[in-house]
Amino acid sequence: MPGYATTKASHLRRLRRIEGQVRGLQRMIESDEYCIDVLTQISAATKALQAVSLGLLDEHLKHCVSQAITEGGTAADAKIAEASDAIARLVRS
Repeated sequence: MPGYATTKASHLRRLRRIEGQVRGLQRMIESDEYCIDVLTQISAATKALQAVSLGLLDEHLKHCVSQAITEGGTAADAKIAEASDAIARLVRS
């Protein structure tokens, strides 16, 4: 079971809202809206995705990584490395 199992519905609601934002961006481009207005909305959608990412990362650390550490061994090392890689990807984006 994933670490986000208890908050799955919340994540799905947020992602559907973001999906709506992206569809709105498409309509803005189709309607030849002002560039800065489009960029502002892109920034809002990006921040919303970052918030979902941070929530998932937090849940992963609290559930998956902590469970692996409790079990110990190579699985713990692998989960820590996996989490570190995910954090690095988020920081670069």
